[in-house]
Amino acid sequence: MAVYDYQALAADGKRTSGVITADSPRAARKELRLRQLSPLDVSESRKGRSASAVSGHDQKLPGGDLVVATRQLALLVKAGTPVEEAIGSVAAEAEKPSTRKVFMGVRSSITDGYSVSEALNSAPKAFPAFYRAVVSAGQSSGRLDEVLERLATHLEKSRKMKNKILSALIYPIVLSVIALLVVTLLMIFVVPAIVEQFDTLGQDLPWLTDAVIAVSTFIRQWGVILLIAIFAAGWALRRLFQTPAAREARDRFILSLPVIGKLSRGVAAAAFARTFATLSASGAPVPECLGAARNSMSNAVFRKAVTNVRRKVEEGSTLARAMRAEAVFPPMLMHMVASGERGGDLAGMMERAANYLEDEFDNAATVALGLLEPIMIVVLASIVALIVLSIMLPILQINTLAIG
Repeated sequence: MAVYDYQALAADGKRTSGVITADSPRAARKELRLRQLSPLDVSESRKGRSASAVSGHDQKLPGGDLVVATRQLALLVKAGTPVEEAIGSVAAEAEKPSTRKVFMGVRSSITDGYSVSEALNSAPKAFPAFYRAVVSAGQSSGRLDEVLERLATHLEKSRKMKNKILSALIYPIVLSVIALLVVTLLMIFVVPAIVEQFDTLGQDLPWLTDAVIAVSTFIRQWGVILLIAIFAAGWALRRLFQTPAAREARDRFILSLPVIGKLSRGVAAAAFARTFATLSASGAPVPECLGAARNSMSNAVFRKAVTNVRRKVEEGSTLARAMRAEAVFPPMLMHMVASGERGGDLAGMMERAANYLEDEFDNAATVALGLLEPIMIVVLASIVALIVLSIMLPILQINTLAIG
């Protein structure tokens, strides 16, 4: 969408000028006539900026603002409020200026004569491709209020799933960082101070004490270089995983792990089912549902599998048969899809499958976290106990020699 400078005559004969956004000069003249202006000159703006750049409303929405705004919008539209007025109300209620700016930009586009889906397309950073596809499907089917309500529910459940994943990871990560910090401080400050006392005695030390002293010496001499090497390796891996082949190999390895693989498979399958169900219930065809579901998943193996499924469906295969050929989807999901196709309720069965997979992930994550906490505590306690034991052994040896 381009920006055009225009000069036109108003209904009262006065000359006026300004800027207008349109796909072409012809579309700009048509829009001016709709505004009861007679165009004299329409030319592309020298600034050459897009509509989103002019309004500055194409920016990523922070946190859960999109979830809250979509729920408010769904409630207002369902209550009979015109879409333009509902979006204006959402903008007015927004606490953060960035959110307010995004929705005011969308409202401005609708005021200029664009449809809701076209207005959302002017801010692709704020509204994901899946979001815009669902709204477009709802607008085409004339059930925008129902679709917005379904979309709000989908976003809320997706956010809830992400929060569960973060909650499951926070405690192990914090505990690991604290453990590493404690062991490092012991090695840098405590062990060397004890070693100085033992050196004055001139006695042979136990092998455990020698091993701990060697580790302590290595950390003090090479710790900074080791830390830089770790950060460099992390940066290199991050760059490597930006390539499709490396990202797919990483995700395939994660899926092959005993416990983590099952959890990752469940999360990806739940995201696929939830997105498909939301778009399918909005009246979108199966290939479009598969395209949106693909974009909603971060796992490269699942994304490739869904791409293949879509291609086979477009070639005439049933969805269940195409999914079964990929061998990455949980068997329960494939059974539900087959049942939905036979019964003509694919969206409903996908939604039930998503609910089941999310509940299964919740239970599995709770059990895994319950096992992980004591294991990490035991490992941490064992490391600290070894360091303490390496310090105590020479002291006990000295006491034995003194008594003897």
